[in-house]
Amino acid sequence: MKLKSYLLPAGMLAAGCAALLTGLLPWPAFEELAGRTVPVLAFVVAMSLVTELVDDAGLFRVVTERLARLGRGRVFLLWLLVIGLATVSTVFLSLDTTAVLVTPVVVLLAIHARIPPLPFALTTIWLANTASLLLPVSNLTNLLAQDRLHLSPAGFASLVWAPALVGILVPIVLLWLAFRKDLAGRYGPQPVHKPRDRVLLYSASGVMVMLLPALVSGVPVQYPAMAAAAVLLGFFLWRRRSALRWSMIPWRPLMLTSGLFMVVEALHANGLTRFLSGIAGSGESLPALLQLAGLGAGAANAVNNLPAYLALEPAGDSPVRLAALLIGVNLGPLVTPWASLATLLWHERLRTLNVEIRWGGFAVAGLAAVVLTVPLAVVALWLTTGMH
Repeated sequence: MKLKSYLLPAGMLAAGCAALLTGLLPWPAFEELAGRTVPVLAFVVAMSLVTELVDDAGLFRVVTERLARLGRGRVFLLWLLVIGLATVSTVFLSLDTTAVLVTPVVVLLAIHARIPPLPFALTTIWLANTASLLLPVSNLTNLLAQDRLHLSPAGFASLVWAPALVGILVPIVLLWLAFRKDLAGRYGPQPVHKPRDRVLLYSASGVMVMLLPALVSGVPVQYPAMAAAAVLLGFFLWRRRSALRWSMIPWRPLMLTSGLFMVVEALHANGLTRFLSGIAGSGESLPALLQLAGLGAGAANAVNNLPAYLALEPAGDSPVRLAALLIGVNLGPLVTPWASLATLLWHERLRTLNVEIRWGGFAVAGLAAVVLTVPLAVVALWLTTGMH
């Protein structure tokens, strides 16, 4: 990786350390922050290793080839199967996994089938963001909210299931309306790739079969993720040591995220909470929830969804208000390229595949999706939590 790509993450981490050293971030506040975020970051590292190793074992390619066969030559049916893959990947493995690993296999599938790749690429990134509301593991913001709410995965899902469903269905309908002509054709048989190492492939499949239910079992998610990473590392040390590389650890996101945690906490310690309380509103009426979700979506597209969540988290002073904030920062980052890390990672993957994205069109389409999806999701939350 180029040195330039580390400048922003390193700068943010340095700013966070400077805030701690100068006292802008008080030590007690830092200790409390570390208690909340170290387990989250451990989960991020472990899941990054798991998804990289599972991909290297060939599991995602096998799944994609199965989708191509199940599509029976019909583009629309193949698109529906891609929707299912992107949704399951996002819900259980996180939006970044979908952006990094599902995007290239789905787009290559479309290219090889001589299907316009844009509908598949846009479907992947929209669902990577909007399908990331249902479970704590789906998004880093959810893990932080779960820690604040002290909810089990089932309890978290019971709070947000309705807006999460809206976040999946509304973008799908909009994508179909936009690309229905491209999705009406047929495609020919696809080539089948033989796995390089069946032992690794079957081992990776077995690990994933055990890991997915473990992530929603109520056990702190970092433990099953770390166990899965350790098992996969053991198999790769045995079968394909050359595949292991330090770049599998997400150094840049780790540095950026750690720095953001510290900087935003320092801002909270120096008046940010009081400032935002005046514009974030209060209460659990429908207008109040719409106000908080809208502010979250706007802040996510202005800076990034993670600092947007951290800055506004104190305004989520009840489970319902925190859920409204999550709707904004999870379903809202569809307009600007930097609104979520997943979108930036997705664009990097598309560039390597020579698929061009026009950011003007991306922003207009994303804005239309956000304007419809976020308010409808908030209404769904309001109706299902007895606030009407």
